[in-house]
Amino acid sequence: MLMHVCGSHEWTITHFGIRTLLPQNVEVRSGPGCPVCVTPAADIDSAVRLSLDGKTILTYGDMSRARGSGMSLFDAKAAGGDVNIIYSVHDAVRMASAKPAREFVFFAVGFETTAPPTAYEILKGPPDNLTFLVSYRYVPPAVGAVAMSPELAVDGFINAGHASTITGMKAYQPVFEKTHKSMVFSGFEPNDVLISIAMLLRQLAQNEPKMENEYTRAVTWEGNVKAQQAMDKAFERVEGYWRGVATIPDSGFRIREEFLEYDARAKYGLKEIPGNEQFVPKARCGEVILGKIDPPECPLYMRECTPSSPKGPTMVSSEGTCKIWADHKMLASMRCRV
Repeated sequence: MLMHVCGSHEWTITHFGIRTLLPQNVEVRSGPGCPVCVTPAADIDSAVRLSLDGKTILTYGDMSRARGSGMSLFDAKAAGGDVNIIYSVHDAVRMASAKPAREFVFFAVGFETTAPPTAYEILKGPPDNLTFLVSYRYVPPAVGAVAMSPELAVDGFINAGHASTITGMKAYQPVFEKTHKSMVFSGFEPNDVLISIAMLLRQLAQNEPKMENEYTRAVTWEGNVKAQQAMDKAFERVEGYWRGVATIPDSGFRIREEFLEYDARAKYGLKEIPGNEQFVPKARCGEVILGKIDPPECPLYMRECTPSSPKGPTMVSSEGTCKIWADHKMLASMRCRV
C-alpha cells in the first residue's frame, strides 16, 4: 500500500482517474495532507471566541467553514463576529495598517509551505494591532508517525513536492533512516504521480528502499534555506496535535518568546487544549484523514455531509479527501472498496 500526504496529490489522482489505471494489487491511499482537516478544534474555537469578542479574524476561505467543537468562523460571522477572508498574510498586514484602531488576528494555518511568509512578517515587525494565532504543522514528523504505524502498514510514500521545496529532502532523512520506508518526492501533474508510483514500485520489487526525487524541477536536497532560516528565527517547533490523527512531537510551530507581542495566544490568554477531534456523531473523518477508509465508507458521506452542507473538515476544504471525492464521485467510485 502506498500513501501520499497531500491534498493536491489526491486531487490529481482522483480528478484524472489514476487509480483506475493501476493494477488491482496496487493501492494508493490518502494520508493527513489537508491543513484545514488537521487544524485542531480548540484552535478554531479560539478564533471563533475572539471574533465574537470584537476582534477581526483574518483567515482563508476554506478555514472559515471548518467547525470546531461547535461553530465555524462562518457561523461566527453570521452571529455577528468579525471575520474576513484573505488570500495571504500580506493582506493581513495591509488591512491592519489601514485601520490602526481595530485589533486584527491572522489565523495562520497550513504546513511549512505557508509558514515562511508569516515568519517573514513577524521578523520584519507587523503593525501593533496585528497578532497571529499560529496553527501551522510540520509534515516530516507526521510522515514518520504514519510510517511507524503497524496498523496502517504503509509500504511507501509519495511526498508532497511543494512542502519539500521548502524543507528539502534532508528533512525526511531521519524518518527514512528510522523506518526504511520507500519515499519519492513528487510533482503534481498526472505524469508526475504516475512516474512516482512507478519509482516506488521499482524500489519495492527490488527490495531497495530509498529516497528518490521525481520533482527535480523544484525539490532539492537542501530546500529553500532562506525560508527555513526565517521559520527558525520566528518559530520554535513543539509537539502539535493533528485533528483526527495524534499529538506528534516536533510537528507544531509556536512563536518564539522574543516575538510574544505578536502572539494572539499570549495577548488574549488563549489555552492550547490538546484534544478530542470532536467530529459530529457517526462521522468517520479521522479514519479518512489517516487513510484507513475511503469517503463512501462514512455513513454521512453524500447523505448528511455534502459539499454544500459539510459536517466534517474533510468535506470542507478543497484539499479534503471527502470534498475531492464528492466533486469527482464518478471517478472515485470506480475504485471504492465498498
